Formats: sequence, structure tokens, C-alpha cells
Amino acid sequence: MPAADDKDHQEGHDDSSSLRRPTSRGRQIGSGHHEDDIERLEDLASTTTTSDDQLDDAGSILTTEEKRQEFDGHRPTQHEMRAGSLSRSRSRHSRGRSHSAATTSGNNNATGAAAPALSNGSAMMGGGGPPLARTVTRRDTVLSRIRSRNAVPQFTHPLAHVATSEAEIVDFDGKDDPYHPLNWPTRKKVTTTLLYGLVTMTATWASSSYSAGTPQIAREFGVGTQVATLGTTLFLFGFGVGPLLWAPLSEVFGRRMAVMTPMFVALCFSFASATAKDLQTLMLTRFFGAFFASAPVTNTGGVLGDLFSPAWRGIAMAGYAMAVVGGPALGPIVSAAVAQEPSLGWRWTEYLTGILQAAVLVVAVIFIDESYPPKLLVYKARRLRHESGNWALHARFEEWDVSVGELARKFLVRPVQLLLTPICFLVALYASFCYGILYMQLGAIPIIFGEQRGWGQLVSTLPFLCIMIGASIGCSLNVYNQTLYNKSYHAAGDRAVPEKRLPPMMLGSVLFSASQFLVGWTADPSIHWIVPCIGLVMLGAGFFTIFQAALNYLVDTFQAYAASAVAANTFLRSCFAGAFPLVVGPLFHNIGVGPGSSITGGFAALLIPVPFVFYVYGKRIRASSKWSKASVFD
Repeated sequence: MPAADDKDHQEGHDDSSSLRRPTSRGRQIGSGHHEDDIERLEDLASTTTTSDDQLDDAGSILTTEEKRQEFDGHRPTQHEMRAGSLSRSRSRHSRGRSHSAATTSGNNNATGAAAPALSNGSAMMGGGGPPLARTVTRRDTVLSRIRSRNAVPQFTHPLAHVATSEAEIVDFDGKDDPYHPLNWPTRKKVTTTLLYGLVTMTATWASSSYSAGTPQIAREFGVGTQVATLGTTLFLFGFGVGPLLWAPLSEVFGRRMAVMTPMFVALCFSFASATAKDLQTLMLTRFFGAFFASAPVTNTGGVLGDLFSPAWRGIAMAGYAMAVVGGPALGPIVSAAVAQEPSLGWRWTEYLTGILQAAVLVVAVIFIDESYPPKLLVYKARRLRHESGNWALHARFEEWDVSVGELARKFLVRPVQLLLTPICFLVALYASFCYGILYMQLGAIPIIFGEQRGWGQLVSTLPFLCIMIGASIGCSLNVYNQTLYNKSYHAAGDRAVPEKRLPPMMLGSVLFSASQFLVGWTADPSIHWIVPCIGLVMLGAGFFTIFQAALNYLVDTFQAYAASAVAANTFLRSCFAGAFPLVVGPLFHNIGVGPGSSITGGFAALLIPVPFVFYVYGKRIRASSKWSKASVFD
């Protein structure tokens, strides 16, 4: 067989002189025209088929399949072309090596006959002139090397078959381990809660401080007041989009990293808003500032879950909710004082926001420690590895292969699925409506006390303090209800009883609806100003009790899916909060403050039955859903 193969190859090479001729028009190249050579080389490289059969290094005829495999984009450099060497693709080299043993003797004779023609540059593939070859780009060369890279051999190790034992998994030293956030000293818990609350307040502060300078922004950029109000709307929409990213990141990188880093970017956007030269720049910086500032609003609830047991979590959540309300209530007052100063103007409302965020962030970075238990175990395992020299020690969190699909399912798909359940939909809808009404006051209070009663820019924002007073009353109601809840919690074997979270919400629903009728129909200057202010106190108390009770009820109901339920609530409430400030101006100016407030108060009245229905039938409804049946224990 080898002899026969040699004979066939010899015959093929004997006939090579008759086959080595130009394969198509324009293939005959003069040796003195190098530029024409390059053009013809490019023509040849772009042609995948020729009119005649092409030959390999040994002079044998290439089949259609071989020609297809040959063209892998590899072409020689100009230096190789001038030297007269023909570059071959890596696939052809591989094929040549596989046949080299069988064709060595025949190839020597054939090559000896063909070498003079090639060295003299008289023919290309049997023709005259310098040899034609394909030029190669740097990218094609790299890709060719990657394609031809040898496969990595199977890894082996004497202990490769040994699974990880429980002795190598780092965990907390019992339920009383002081390293666990639940067992931190009370002073450290309070400090951490306070600092996270301040960071959250600076974020919500930015959402409302802009409103005081809206008239000046409209005049400076030559737009209407409604267009300038988009700065508030886009900010709140950014508040709704941001949690879709920051919530999952907090479960991958920990709470601290997922709050501090975005807040640094947010304060940069606050300064960018202050220096904006046109309206579109201002709108963009407002949106992205909110996108990053939403991180503490989203993740602070998770921090409180890390620090406090259910028996004390309600009180901690009350402090967090005060921070959420404090920003929108105090921001317009301070910003109005700044904006009315001719030497400062609206830009300093943004400068002040950035300075406040930076100051609080510096303190938070210094004093706040990581509180996510799985991340703390990673730190503990790392320290133990260095101290003991046992590099097999690790936390179970390090075994988790982070999957984008899993995170998307938890924070994108699952919130939508939960919104289709009656509990999550109605509770989130009610809380979101109340949140929208709160931000609606950014436009309503200046109309009622500024336009209707003729108060100045700063004085007309002082009624925001009434909302703050009402929120403090609502906070006290929730703290009192927490003491009652603890009795039910311990009586149930230290298990959550979601319906016991609802009594403050039941009272707040009545106060919230009545407050809007009271504020709207007492806005006339003939009625003493204290009356609408009392209505605002009722509004603040009603909002706070509804907002906090809704969060606690969702967490207790959905338990393992609480993060998804809170994400759904956060997104929905931000959408409501973004839309309502755009509505209040046309609504009050066209039909009046009284009728306009009656519309919103009527919708609030329609939602009053929500907490009462769930208080009576909540357990039965929870048992009928696969998402919440885990919270039913008897």
C-alpha cells in the first residue's frame, strides 16, 4: 500500500506541469508590478471557488471539501510574499503532517522539479510571476491560533473524588455567636440603623429639594412649569428602576458595598445637576442620580432584617420609615430658603444636596460594618484560612455559583408573579397610592398656601412640617402596636402572625382618606390656616401607619419571597410617586383644590376596606397561594 500511494503521488506530480496554469482571468502577474500583485491577491482571497482544481503543497488535486477547509482566513505577510514563500493555512499544515510519512520520497522528486519555477517567481500555482498567496490580518491570525489550540487534558488529583465535609464549612458558633448581627451590642445596632437611616434620608431629600426651585428652572431654561416638574418625576422613576439592580447586588456583594458605592455615584450626579447648562442635562442627571440613590432606600430594609428579630423589627422599621418621610418633608423647606436668596438660586439646592450626601456618606463609610450574615461568614472563613493554614475552610456562600438567571428570576420575574396574588397586589397598590399622594403635596402645598393664601416662597413650604408631625404620631402608633404584636408572636411559638400587623393600617386608612377632604375644602383663605394644617397632620399619620404596616405585612406573609414582594412594592410606589406631581397642577388649576382633593380622597376611601378584609380573611387567602402558604402554621 505505501508503494502504491507513492506511485500515485508521483504520477500526480508528473502531471503537475500541465495543471499549474492560471485558474481564471487576471491570474497571470508580471514580476515587476507589485501593486497589481496586491490587488490580485485580494481578489484571490475573496474568491472561494475557482474555475480549475487547486493543488496542495504536494501538488495533489484538492477536493471541494479540502478547499472549503483550506480557506480559514490565513494569508501571508508582504515579507513572505517578497521572499517567494507560499503560506499555508493551519488546517493545510495539519493535513500535510498527516500525509508526510507516506509521501516523503515522492514529494522530494516533485519538489525538486517545481522549485526552480517557484524560486524564480515565474508562476503561481503553476503560472508565471511571483507567487499568489492570501494576506492575513492580525485578528485572523489570533483567531486561527485559538481554533488550533490543543484541548486541555483532564485534570487529576488524588483527592479529586473526595467531597467537602461539614467540618470544612465555616458557620456561626451557635445562635448566640456575638459575630452574628442579631447578637451585636444594642449600641452598635442603633448606630448602624441611625446611619443607614440618615443615608436614606439624604436620598429621599434629593427627591423633594428640587421642587423649591422649579419656577426658577422654568424661567432660566424658557420652559413651562409642568416641563420643569419633570425633574421630580424622572427622579422618582429612577427610584423605581434602581431597586431592580441594587437589591440583587446586595445579596451578592453584601449590604455595605451595595449601598455605599451607589451613593457615592449619586452624590456626583447631584453636583452634576447643580452645574447643568441645559434642561436635558438636568433631566438626565436627575434620573441617574435617583437610580443610584435608590440603593439605600431598597437595601436598608434588608439591613434591619439582618440586625433585628421579628419581635423588634417593627420598631426598627418605624425609624427607617421616618427617614423615608423625613426627606420629602424637610427637603422643600430648606431648599426654599436657599432658592429665594438671589445670590444662591436653584443651583445651590442641588449643591446643598450633594454636600449633605457626601458628609453623611463619609461618616457611614467609617462607622458602618457589613451586616449580611453570609458575607460575614466569608470574612470569617478567609481569616481562619490564614490563621490555621487549612485552605479547605470556606463559607457555604462561597459555593454559590452566582447566576444572572437566578437573580433575574428573583427580582424581575418573581415580583411580577407576586403582584398577581391578591395580597401583594392590593397591599402594594394601597401603599403606592399613599406614597403618590405624599409626593403630590410637593405641588399641592405651594398651591394651597402660596397661590390661594398669598404666602411667600419659604413660608408656604412650612406646612410640610405638619406632615412630619403626623408621621411622628403614626410612628408612635406603630411602636405601640409592636408591643401587642410581640404577645401574639410569642404565643404562636415565635412565629410571625401577619394579620396582627394590620390594626394601625386600619386606623390610618380612615385618617388618610378624611385628611384629603379636610385639606381640600378648607384651602379657602376665609378659613383659618390651622384647619388645613390639621388635615396635613392627619395625612402624615395615615400615610405612615399604612406605609409601615404594608411593608411588615408583606415581609411576614411571603417570608422566603419577602425580597421579591418588597421589590414589587418599591417599583409600583415609585411609579405612582413619579406620576402624581405632574397631575396636581392641572388638576387643582382646572377644577379647583376642593374638587381635586375630593377625587383623590374618594380613591383613598375605596381602598379603606383592604386592611379590614385581610385582617378577617387574610389567613385563608394566604393558605390558598403557593407563595404565602408557608406563613400558615396551623
